[in-house]
Amino acid sequence: MAEIRPTVIREEKVQAVNEIATKLRESQTTVVADYRGLNVAQVTELRKQLREAGVEFRVLKNSLTRLATAKENLTELDQYLTGPNALAFSKDDVVAPAKVLVEFAKKNEALKIKGGIIEGRVVGVDQIEALASLPNREGLLSMLLSVLQAPIRNFALAVKAVADQKEGQGA
Repeated sequence: MAEIRPTVIREEKVQAVNEIATKLRESQTTVVADYRGLNVAQVTELRKQLREAGVEFRVLKNSLTRLATAKENLTELDQYLTGPNALAFSKDDVVAPAKVLVEFAKKNEALKIKGGIIEGRVVGVDQIEALASLPNREGLLSMLLSVLQAPIRNFALAVKAVADQKEGQGA
């Protein structure tokens, strides 16, 4: 039987901590959730929904995650790192992990959202739920486009009204 060398194990742990620290640093949003009580089919469905939203969902050791939070000066997150946890990381969409997890938790009471990190700030479950109520990235872009188009649309309508009025006076 091969001998397990402590230095190899330590090296793997250092790499794991560095990987977690990188994910914490690069993610727009990270959500910590307790998945106890979910069956395999439910966890599979949750992972599928998160993957479709572009969110990475990982079960991580609390001890390694604590080392990563210390490395990134996010030790406030440690209060949520008790019991079995999974972390959802999203680099691109701030709203996606919160939205998917909160919606899933409404249908599956076994999933408990504990807290997380939003743009580098540690937040509680209330802020995660508030974030989930916001529209996703596409919805926000659509709203912004509507706001930007409104003045142009109003100007075009005013010009058309003036043209119609002049045309009516000329006839």
